[in-house]
Amino acid sequence: MGGDASAIADVARLRERLGSRTIALVGLMGAGKTTVGRRLASLLGLPFRDSDVEIEEVSRMTIPELFEAYGEPEFRALEARVVQRLAVEGPQVVGTGGGAYMNGETRERLKSTAVTVWLKADLDTLMERVSRRSNRPLLKTADPRETMRRLIKERYPIYGQADIVIESRNVKREQVASEVAEAVQAFLERNER
Repeated sequence: MGGDASAIADVARLRERLGSRTIALVGLMGAGKTTVGRRLASLLGLPFRDSDVEIEEVSRMTIPELFEAYGEPEFRALEARVVQRLAVEGPQVVGTGGGAYMNGETRERLKSTAVTVWLKADLDTLMERVSRRSNRPLLKTADPRETMRRLIKERYPIYGQADIVIESRNVKREQVASEVAEAVQAFLERNER
């Protein structure tokens, strides 16, 4: 967000325009919602909350354990409650679970209380990132790449309803966080008029 002095002024203006709203990052697993979200929160001097971590704290179970014990529908219901609660606790940056934005009520809540940012990544980037961790319940299939391709087809049209779209690619997370901050600033300025 520019040089040192202008960056401080930009952050102050962005925070003022943001008011009590949350910046909610949406997108598929591996898009960078947590890593970019942490850097964005640090850049803006805001708290960062990860909805998956919140879900695990509330349930005292890991996401894979929740999926196994209760199934995806029950997990999604809990996820919706947690994300809707986080949405009204701003100002902050929230990294949402990949399926959270697919819930219509959650999208409506975020539309009224947050600036939504879709971190959009291509299939190869997502697969490279998710292959580093084995705790992805939706990818416990015979063909994880095909599963991810299906998720892209199903979810990208919905993610496209976010206020802002930022390409998540293999560059430093700080660069993507700066791009998000600049896009949020521009979005808030446009919507003040």
